[in-house]
Amino acid sequence: MKNNAPRGLYIHVPFCKKKCPYCDFYSLPFNQSKAEEYKNAVIRNLSRYENERFDTVYVGGGTPALIAEYIGEILSRANITENAEITAECNPDTLSADTLRILKQSGVNRLSFGVQSLCAEELSALGRTHTARTAADAVLQAEKAGFENISADIMLAVPNQTRETLAQTLTALCGLPITHVSAYLLKIEENTVFGRRYDEISAKLPDEDAQGALYLTAVELLEKHGFRQYEISNFAKAGYESRHNLKYWHAEEYVGIGPSAHSYYNGRRFFVPKSLEKFISDEFQTEQTLETSPDREEERVMLGLRLTDGIALTSEIQQRLQYIPREYYKISDGKLSLTPKGFLVSNEIIAVLLN
Repeated sequence: MKNNAPRGLYIHVPFCKKKCPYCDFYSLPFNQSKAEEYKNAVIRNLSRYENERFDTVYVGGGTPALIAEYIGEILSRANITENAEITAECNPDTLSADTLRILKQSGVNRLSFGVQSLCAEELSALGRTHTARTAADAVLQAEKAGFENISADIMLAVPNQTRETLAQTLTALCGLPITHVSAYLLKIEENTVFGRRYDEISAKLPDEDAQGALYLTAVELLEKHGFRQYEISNFAKAGYESRHNLKYWHAEEYVGIGPSAHSYYNGRRFFVPKSLEKFISDEFQTEQTLETSPDREEERVMLGLRLTDGIALTSEIQQRLQYIPREYYKISDGKLSLTPKGFLVSNEIIAVLLN
């Protein structure tokens, strides 16, 4: 990557109204005074990058809408290029017309809603505090506020989910003015409420075959409604692929600010410890190195095969394809990519290709 090329900027907002039982992202209960101290710490850290240009910004969390009043000030301290993609994550039940207006005036031009499901039973099982109606209304309200680029997250293989309930969610979702969908298979993480209730929760989850069927159903239905799959878990209408997330998968550089944020900057991968108090008290955030010299070929394969565009096919990789069933991949114009069935076993395929 050229040193003068614009980077991505990720800002982690560590506040939530309520912690979801499946979530292991770093977040704490919202506190107004802490939120202001956090904002000041973000601005201090941004001062270190005053000579960098950012053409994508992603404000994630947590629930960034809880600090909407500070986002404009934070963004004003970053050197953001014209026509940058600026995303803020939102929960349907933390939005109001005023919040949407503030976000729009702050420069945010893309919203990502944590919808997860439009089935009441599934929302309850996931501990979500919004209803299907609340989620739909939030998207419509965002469109009314002038947002044209709206993404929605959904979860697959949640407790008691069937292909029928998933189809109901996707059909209703695709009837809303959205441009992008992220569909993630539920994974039970150790340090979560679900993780502590593993036996009880896992008994309600679809088995491995059913999980695969749900994923393939999502791919088929989203494609049918005009959302092209461009990455394992991401689907977009033409021209609305997430520019920020594509930086990750293209191994382009980005700066992460906030407790638990990760960065890939000047050829080094590092992360910030999960401590709001430390982030606030330190003049500049502590950054712990993950890798100083990442294996470029390994990254090319691991990240590139997440994308439906795939990777350039080398003779070494072509030789290893003999060990992989043909239904899992395709070759076109000298590029290798995985099929939806291949995405389901992508970790195993990548291990074969790299060994």
